[in-house]
Amino acid sequence: MYTIGQVSEMFYLPISTLRYYDKEGLFPDMQRISGIRKFDDKEIEALRVIECLKKSGLEIKDIKQFMEWCSEGSSTYPQRRELFLRQKETVEKEIQRMEKVLDMIRFKCWYYEQAMKDGNEDRLHEMLPDRLPEEIQELYDHAHVV
Repeated sequence: MYTIGQVSEMFYLPISTLRYYDKEGLFPDMQRISGIRKFDDKEIEALRVIECLKKSGLEIKDIKQFMEWCSEGSSTYPQRRELFLRQKETVEKEIQRMEKVLDMIRFKCWYYEQAMKDGNEDRLHEMLPDRLPEEIQELYDHAHVV
């Protein structure tokens, strides 16, 4: 069993967030000893899933719905699976978007390293948009795809 303070440290979450989750009914079976919340392994695992879903962009009301489905048992497996399939797609799209961002950052790191070596950007301007070194060209092209 863990105290709310221990769980707060474990997940780098404010205690107020954990209290909010509890108030929203995300830990329906949480034990209380003399009014003090006690988190067991079930709540810890639930919190891992809650944080995963939250980071994937799901709102608390939808996470609450998921937790309710969990309480309802095996009859809700299809709904739970569908929720995770949707979130998987959302996260994959975000990863693709961020890969483009990272390629732009990589390109600009190379670009300014070259500009510092040259003392100006003249040579670089002559190379743009399609006469860059091969690996840099790939970064540039990926970052500029609309």
